[in-house]
Amino acid sequence: MIGIVRIRLLSLGVATATTLSLSACALGPDQPETIAEEFAAALDAGDVSAAAALTTDPAAAEAAIDALFDGLGTDDPTVGVAGTGDGGTFDLDVAWSFGEDRDWSYRTTGSASEDPAADAWRIRWDPAVLAPELAGGASLEYLTTAGAPPTIFDRSGLPLMGEQVVTVVNLDATADPAAVAPVLATVVPTITAGNLAEQVAAAEGGPVGVITLREDDLAPVEEQLAALPGVTFSQQARLLTSDRALASPVWAGLAELWQQGQDASAGWVVRKVAADGTTSQVAGESGPEAPDLTTTIDLGLQRRAEDVLASFETPAVIVGIDPATGAIRTMAQNAAADAEGPIAATGLYPPGSTFKVVTTSAALQAGLAEPGTVLPCPGVASIGSRTIPNDENFDLGPVPLHTAFAFSCNTTMGQLALDLPADALRDVAQRFGLGVDYVTPGLVTVTGNVPVADTDDARVEAAIGQGQVTASPFGMALVAASAANGRTPAPMLVEGQPAEADITPEAVPEDVLVSVREMMRETVIAGTAAPLRDIPDLVGKTGTAEYGENVGAHGWFIGSQDNLAFAVFVAGADSSAPAVEAAGRWLRG
Repeated sequence: MIGIVRIRLLSLGVATATTLSLSACALGPDQPETIAEEFAAALDAGDVSAAAALTTDPAAAEAAIDALFDGLGTDDPTVGVAGTGDGGTFDLDVAWSFGEDRDWSYRTTGSASEDPAADAWRIRWDPAVLAPELAGGASLEYLTTAGAPPTIFDRSGLPLMGEQVVTVVNLDATADPAAVAPVLATVVPTITAGNLAEQVAAAEGGPVGVITLREDDLAPVEEQLAALPGVTFSQQARLLTSDRALASPVWAGLAELWQQGQDASAGWVVRKVAADGTTSQVAGESGPEAPDLTTTIDLGLQRRAEDVLASFETPAVIVGIDPATGAIRTMAQNAAADAEGPIAATGLYPPGSTFKVVTTSAALQAGLAEPGTVLPCPGVASIGSRTIPNDENFDLGPVPLHTAFAFSCNTTMGQLALDLPADALRDVAQRFGLGVDYVTPGLVTVTGNVPVADTDDARVEAAIGQGQVTASPFGMALVAASAANGRTPAPMLVEGQPAEADITPEAVPEDVLVSVREMMRETVIAGTAAPLRDIPDLVGKTGTAEYGENVGAHGWFIGSQDNLAFAVFVAGADSSAPAVEAAGRWLRG
């Protein structure tokens, strides 16, 4: 009896154990689905260590996952289990997003098995479980691509700017500046052994780029430089003017537009790099072609202006605008101006007597005088609390307003301004484009500032373009264009992309403009710009503008002829004569 009972109990014990074992399997995780889901979740979260720990070779897996994330530039894939199959296999769906409309997705296959030592399931490590292309020791990398670089043309289709390959000359600590300087000085005379030594010292042992040379500049000295210890070369692609003489900070806005086109044309590619270094495209697409830019610049006028300005030692500028369309034909600066920045477009200076175009228009609009009204033009006048002299104290006595304008009588204009409303000069200046803010594609500009003159002294000073009144050469070119056109044109540097203005003032009445243009013609025929009387149909206004405390004076000349309005500015010229002379050489050229 006892033996029988024992057998039954043993049988019951076996049955119970078997039942418990079967229950444990039924309650445990389904595999390989569970391990695949854990692996996918870790990859999806960008958790490299967690994903690698689920594999049969964590060290190799971690290195491969790190390399994949680094190569593709992101650790944020979308990963999910697509399904499981026989023999512990599973499929993963993987998707990467590299930005808007830059998506890549694929499916991988992996397998898992139970690891008795760890009493757990593990992913059998194979880089192909991350991406099929990773088999055989390959890697993946994400790159952006760019289409053919566009060209910037002048109005007639001549190249103004384009991408060129330049060479950077690098020196390291072993280079001898005394040996390098004489070679480079044949290209750039200002280079000295001293300034090269300073650059090398500042690099603290590392290589430093000391100069960038165009291809035709490098060619004559390349062999000599290459033979010197510590000298190396590196090449770069840069946007440059087609003619180095035209290089100027005023083109910075065009360079930004060009870069925007390049950026918009960018494509993308996922590239497989095989173990032997060969590459092949896995995914990606090219971007749209970057459009060329056609500017309104007239290269003939631009070069001629650059040549004229090159003779000046102080900053000098010529800005030319088509008064009917606002197309900018010339934006020229000399080397001294370039050293100070794009002053043609943004430099602010007192405009001096060129501002009398605005003052006279305001007086005519206010009914204070007519062109033939006889007004005093003494050599010196006490107006309000100010003593105002004419240039070199010239005294014309009583003369018609048009004569006072042509000979630039400060005393006449200062007296007229006393009877103007405080905001009159500001409002009329805006009608000529001065003080208006323009957003011009390809060009950053400031026109000037004409504040409300709420005291007698402020109005007197403003009337002759001094005091708080400032203008850029660009702004005064707009004044000349407005006088010629009847309304301020929207400036434009890139064809088809006119500027937008922050305000749209009313036009100056046509009868006022007719009178002002006649006075500007008299200025050329018989007044302060008489050296230009041989230039047909030229109208203009000279200006001398004091700056600082008895420091000196800038010279100005603004005017128009046919379809060209312009401003010429020469810093520190002490009179308008250099600006008049420069305008003559430019226009006659």
